[in-house]
Amino acid sequence: MNAETSTQNPFPTSAESSGGGSGSGSALNGDANRVRRMAQSLHEAVDSLEQKIGGSSEKLLGMQQEYGDMAREQVRANPVAALGIAFAVGYVFAKIFSR
Repeated sequence: MNAETSTQNPFPTSAESSGGGSGSGSALNGDANRVRRMAQSLHEAVDSLEQKIGGSSEKLLGMQQEYGDMAREQVRANPVAALGIAFAVGYVFAKIFSR
């Protein structure tokens, strides 16, 4: 590989491929650098958002597990009360959605 091909843009534009002069090549390199920097900053933003969402979902799943365990304990301790509450909730839903 020679020195000229090692510094070429891997995605040449029409101006670069036609040999549009020495001034246009440096302007295009500046644009390419700006695009790379923008892509890098967007990539970092997506990564940080993914980390935040991942942590929140784990926390939410932990809370769901905790409240589910508490509900199971209450039902085991008071099965008749749990049946009464389930019947009342079912009755209310039936009245609301039977229209």
